[in-house]
Order: sequence, then C-alpha cells, then structure tokens
Amino acid sequence: MNSVSMSSELTELLLGENIQTQLSVPTLVEKVLHRNEGVLTASGAVRAETGKYTGRSPKDKYIVEEGSSSNKIDWGSVNQPISPEKFDQLYHKVIKHLEERNEVFVFKGFAGADHKHRMPIQVINEYAWHNLFAQQLFIRPNEEELKQHQAEFTVISAPNFKANPDVDGTNSETFIIISFEKRTVLIGGTEYAGEMKKSIFSVMNYLLPEQDILSMHCSANVGFEGDVALFFGLSGTGKTTLSADPNRRLIGDDEHGWSPNGVFNIEGGCYAKCIGLSRDKEPQIFDAIRFGSVLENVVLDETTREPDYDNNSLTENTRAAYSIDAVDNIVVPSIAGHPNTIIFLTADAFGVLPPISKLTKEQAMYHFLSGYTSKLAGTERGITSPQATFSTCFGSPFLPLPAQRYAEMLGKKIDEHNANVYLVNTGWTGGEYGVGNRMKLNFTRAMVQAALEGELDNVETVKGEIFGLSIPLHVPGVPDEVLQPAKTWSDPDAYEKKAKDLANKFRQNFKKFSNISMDIEKLGGPIA
Repeated sequence: MNSVSMSSELTELLLGENIQTQLSVPTLVEKVLHRNEGVLTASGAVRAETGKYTGRSPKDKYIVEEGSSSNKIDWGSVNQPISPEKFDQLYHKVIKHLEERNEVFVFKGFAGADHKHRMPIQVINEYAWHNLFAQQLFIRPNEEELKQHQAEFTVISAPNFKANPDVDGTNSETFIIISFEKRTVLIGGTEYAGEMKKSIFSVMNYLLPEQDILSMHCSANVGFEGDVALFFGLSGTGKTTLSADPNRRLIGDDEHGWSPNGVFNIEGGCYAKCIGLSRDKEPQIFDAIRFGSVLENVVLDETTREPDYDNNSLTENTRAAYSIDAVDNIVVPSIAGHPNTIIFLTADAFGVLPPISKLTKEQAMYHFLSGYTSKLAGTERGITSPQATFSTCFGSPFLPLPAQRYAEMLGKKIDEHNANVYLVNTGWTGGEYGVGNRMKLNFTRAMVQAALEGELDNVETVKGEIFGLSIPLHVPGVPDEVLQPAKTWSDPDAYEKKAKDLANKFRQNFKKFSNISMDIEKLGGPIA
C-alpha cells in the first residue's frame, strides 16, 4: 500500500457519519459519561481506568523499517523493526474497526509551541476520554489556526482492536507502531493514554534534530529576568517539584526543543504522576486537576468521589492529565531564550554522589548519556535493594536516533551559549538507603537556587577522588559538611567501597555506546 492509497482510506474514514471532530471539552465530558468510559470526580475531572495496561508497553513498540529512515534509526530492543507489509495489514484492520464504531473522535492540534517549528497533528480515537486526554496534552488551535490546519502526522488509537501475533507479526495483542514515511502512529490493544503522548514525543525526537533542534525529556522554567533553566531527571528525582518554583515561570513540564532561537515546549499540557499527591506538597498539580482534566487509575471514594491519591491498589502509576493553562505562573506562549543553567537530577540511593557538583562539557555529555538514578526496594516486584538505573539522555525509550546524536548536540549548545551544568543528587546522604537519610528538600532547593542565581559560578571547589566532580565548598543555606559525601559517612572505608562500586556500574553501562569520543569517557566519567 502506498501513501496515496493510505491517505484516501483515511480521508474516507474521516468523512464518515460516525466522526466527531474537535468537540468542546464539555461535550467530550458528556460523551465520556454517556458512554460509561469514566466518571466525574469531586473536583470536576474525569476519572478513567485503563484495565490491565496501567503503563507503557515498551516491548510492543515498533518503527516501520522503511527506506527513507531505516539507516537513521538506532535499531534494537527500544526501536524494534516491523515490516511495511505488516504495518499496512494492521492499518487496514484498524481503519475497518473504526469504521464500524458508532462514534469516532478526532482532535486537531499541534506539537511544538514555537510557530517556526511546530507540527500540525491529528489524533483519531475510539474512546471519547482519550480524545479529551489529547486535548489536554497537545497544543490546541484557535479558530483561525483550525481553518488552516493540515495534519502532518496522525495518531490512530483503537484500544478495542487486538492484534493476532501469529498473523500480524507483533509480540502480543498490543502494538504501538510509528511509520515515518506514512506519517502515522498506529496504536491498538491498550487503553493507556500515555502511549499517544510518548509516541508524538518519539516522532519529534526523530524530526527535530534534522532541523538542528535538540529534543529533550526535561522540564523548563524562566526567571523574571529572562534566565532559562532546564531540569533533567528520571522518575522520583524531583524534576516536577524543583521546576515548579513560585519565583520562576514554568515553560513546560516534560518535553522541550532547543532551537537556534531558544527553548520551546513541545506540549500544551502536563501528564503528572499523582501517587501521594497533596495540596501541601505539590499545590500547582493538585489545583490544576479540575473540570476538563483526566485522572487515570486513581481510586475514588465511592460516596464523595474524592480522589484517594495515596491508594495504589490499581497501580503505582496513577496519572493526571491537564492543560498547562490550568497552572499558575506560566510562560505564554511556552517559549523562552537559551538556557543559562542545566540541572541533571539523580536520586542516588547509594549515598555517594555529591549533593551538587559543577560539570565540564565532557562530564555533562557523559552524565547525559548515562542518565543515572536508583530504583528503590519495593518500587517493582523483585527489587529488594537499591539498583542503579541508566536511561540514556534521561529518556531512552523515546529516542529513535543513536544516543550520540543527542549528546553531541547538547555539547555543541553548551559551548555556543556558555550554559552552566550541574549534577544534583536528591538521594541519600550519610550512608546508603536504609542507613543514611534522604537529602533534605530545603537543602536541595537552596543548592538549585544558588546555581540558578549564579552564586556558584566562582565558588571554591574540591575535586572528588572517585568521580572527578567539582564539589562547591560553600553553598548559602547548606551546611558545609553536607556538600562532601565522604565526610557524611561514619565509615570512610564503607563509603569508598560503595563509591567505587557505583563508579564501576557507570563504566559498565557506558560500554554499550559506540562511536563516542574518547574525551567524553576519559574526561567525563569516573576516575579510573
């Protein structure tokens, strides 16, 4: 099947009498309730459950092996190939499945807040609540933009269509397939709405570097004087908490591009984890969950419909999707200048990384490629002690291109714009998990504030013996003894042993990279 026949088939679907296009939020909410897809909560948000798939399905994600993109993709366990023939076969089946539905919902919007680099998209959904989710997460057009809208990429989501692995060439009933030639994302067999969001992010991670734009899995904010900061970090490192600063305006929570003009948000909303959420701890998120928002797998009180954010009986991965407009203190539109400060967040459960250290360009590229944090005991089945976790560029599941492409772009931009880069450990101090204590949040906030305000630009530092990191000797608001992890342990030999063990894990992980400059490994990694 060629792109012309696919386009005509899609056009025929979109002209069907069952198509509901660009419905308003109130109308979509009514549809969700009428179709029994979800319920209304006390805050006015819609709550839906996603069945057995309460998170992404990385083993069911594919990229079509096509001539125009095949030699660019970093094929492997993350980017699994599937043939054009299998994709076309599934595409026909999914279109037929949707044609037989009573209603199909279409949202037209954009990915990318910068008008020079934004991509018009359309999202076609079997579920009304998925279409409401798309409205919250992607950028919504105004009336004039809608008149001129021509989708350059289409997401088609049909949760009730199940693949037959023996016939369709998939690993299971679920599939998330990107075709760069057909400009289509095909999703089936899963009700987890996050697959739509992350598929478009994967698409942008392929397309933006071709325009000399670094795509990044990070949050971003800007000070009132225009200084921009980026926050990279995996789950549990404090990225959302630290970037939500009352003294700075939020550019975006999760996905950004860094163009020759500056930073822009790829999304129009936020998709926040909400396990343990409270107004005291995270007031911005708590108050953003209102009418139009979507809660996934959050348990409700049967009588009051109040969310029980501490209840993880459905999943630990409870989520809230809401428009960025629901957040106070944001940048409108979601664009800003070039970053002055870049912060890599890690929650080191081994308690050996400094609470803050300044990185050279080579160290920044090394730690960007490493993407280190720790998984803690109890977070996943079978984990009984802290485990080192490495996610390339802090977002390996969403990177179609080789990792070095993104790292080289980061290094170039650090040089061009003289950005300061810091590694901040929000994990343990005074010993590993179970012995030491979690770094105090007020200490971490003080360190981040000092970095953002330039107070660490010329401060005296000491170089760590094992990781070679430049550790400030003084940070306003933080006791000096906290800054050097070796001095916080009661047993120096135990610290050295644990630090060398983690350094070795870094080295072992880095062996997976090929075609990486020796300077990055030699000058950026732990001291041999």
